[in-house]
Amino acid sequence: MLGPGDEVSWSPRRVLIAGVTGSGKSTLARVLAQRLQLPYVEIDSLYHGPKWTPREQFVSDVDRFTRGKRWLIEWQYPSARELLIDRADTLIWLDHPAPVSLARVLRRTIARSRHRTELWNGNVEGPLRTVFSDPDNILRWAWSTRHVYRTTIPALEPQHPGVWFIRLRGQRQVDSWLSGLGSVPS
Repeated sequence: MLGPGDEVSWSPRRVLIAGVTGSGKSTLARVLAQRLQLPYVEIDSLYHGPKWTPREQFVSDVDRFTRGKRWLIEWQYPSARELLIDRADTLIWLDHPAPVSLARVLRRTIARSRHRTELWNGNVEGPLRTVFSDPDNILRWAWSTRHVYRTTIPALEPQHPGVWFIRLRGQRQVDSWLSGLGSVPS
């Protein structure tokens, strides 16, 4: 697994970004998509239908998007993970300390709830008070899944020798890695 200071000859074309809720997957994805000039779709927009229901065509939409030679997408949702890792050439794992990701989720949720920010397909986050009554509340979800990738991603690496695995532990490593990336010629 590569870290932020490792020198490599890297020409990513099919990139996954993994991390727990609040790790900054979508934020990094937007930055990288622009720098690397890769098509990007936020995977949550494919998964969530109206009223937070999973869309029936989710996996087929992911399949369609990742058939191309160049793309960038987040690596989440178990029903699509195998398809995604089998097609990827790079997986970037945002492995921030749990308090960092949890604090980000809390700030983001407060802002989205307060402003009733529409996310995907008409959905808005529920009120904060549901953290104690709704088992699907984003804050409860973030807490219960805060360590989910600690064994999953390291186990993938030997199974996928053709994939670059890059693990970034904390925002300083992300920023350092991005500054070293520069702009990649097309």
